[in-house]
Amino acid sequence: MNDIALPHKRPGGRSAQVQALVRTALEELVAEQGRERVTVPAVAERAGVSASSIYRRWGDLQGLLAETATHRLDPNRPLPDTGALRADLEAWARELIEHLAKPCNTSLLKAAAALANGDSDTDCLRNRRKEALTLVEQARARGERAPEPQQVIDHLIAPIVFRLVFGADPVKPELAARLVDELFVLSSS
Repeated sequence: MNDIALPHKRPGGRSAQVQALVRTALEELVAEQGRERVTVPAVAERAGVSASSIYRRWGDLQGLLAETATHRLDPNRPLPDTGALRADLEAWARELIEHLAKPCNTSLLKAAAALANGDSDTDCLRNRRKEALTLVEQARARGERAPEPQQVIDHLIAPIVFRLVFGADPVKPELAARLVDELFVLSSS
């Protein structure tokens, strides 16, 4: 038997470069034209790749949008741990508002919402649920009384996302404190 060394895919190699080019092209086109006017051929042309590469990797425009939105909308950052749930939730919500309110991110959030088609278990929502659970468990481990994680989603995250997707007025970070106050009033009753 011959021992033939098979080539290994390099992390961060050509494939990662192509994915980054395609995501950037998609983000730019969505921001410039709106999701409804973006096509796979337009993304491919902007990225300098073949449309077949996009279809092979993502399947269709919906798959590309969903994966790009998840990649962009889920900031890789540690969750707050201030020692008090109220402060943790406010810091978390403020950071999400600041991140999601960036024009490109808001465009992707709207596109992801339009593509969800009643799917209540998107990657973005799963990640927010996991974060809410972590913050609540942190607080309970400190002996704090805490709302249920689903209450955090329903009364803190959902209003933020709703305002960003459907609102005409800019969503300001100060909204975080008001929503956290309301969450604590609702969860204590």
